[in-house]
Amino acid sequence: MANASLKQIARYCDRLLNTPGVNDYDGAVNGLQVENRGEVTRIAAAVDASLATIHKSMDAGADLLIVHHGLFWSKRHPWTGKNFELLRLLLDNNVAIYSSHLPLDLHPKLGNNAQLASALGFKKTKPFFFTKNQFLGAQTTSAVSRDELAKRLHRATGTDVKLIPGGPATSRRIGIVTGGAGAELKLAANEGVDTFITGEGPHWTFPLAEELGVNVLYGGHYATETFGVKALAAHLSKKFRVPWSFIDHPSGL
Repeated sequence: MANASLKQIARYCDRLLNTPGVNDYDGAVNGLQVENRGEVTRIAAAVDASLATIHKSMDAGADLLIVHHGLFWSKRHPWTGKNFELLRLLLDNNVAIYSSHLPLDLHPKLGNNAQLASALGFKKTKPFFFTKNQFLGAQTTSAVSRDELAKRLHRATGTDVKLIPGGPATSRRIGIVTGGAGAELKLAANEGVDTFITGEGPHWTFPLAEELGVNVLYGGHYATETFGVKALAAHLSKKFRVPWSFIDHPSGL
């Protein structure tokens, strides 16, 4: 194993994930969010950037933390109190942070949606869920019972799956969008799926699913978004010859 350049890794990720070309929420701030002194000896991957995951990445000996949800979803200034503690922790311990939200969701190989589809046993998918002038999700055509889908999702994520049986007992057109896409159930239904797999959604999606005739499976926001950071970190580890580890800090949501 050899040390790798942080800037080289960040530039590679930007190209690989098409970071500048993907539309995202302002708070995502995709790309390198915090620099270190310039070298990477070990990568950690986590769903969220937080004090807890930064501490755990330090315990793992990492100097680059790859995350799906970065630091800037809510206002971070002024740099006092817990914000100062977080910043000092990163700088004193030479930990860089690279964040990728929607670019990592929609990547056709390493993305959360592609990886979850594969974990569910679906090898052939096509783009799905058009929003922000791009397709974020994946869909597949396959005859499988909704109960079997729930079992597969449980095995893939390790979480208790919430099934809203609003559609047919046998699913035939299945859409996947990881994370918190439940509130966009109508968008998924308008694209013709009879079963929608995502992480979480609000209470009112229960009657809406029944009205739309769509099965909904909630596998957990956190649990459905562990796939992309793991795949990206493993890819970077192989390319740049640095070890990696996954920092598991589940929210239960």
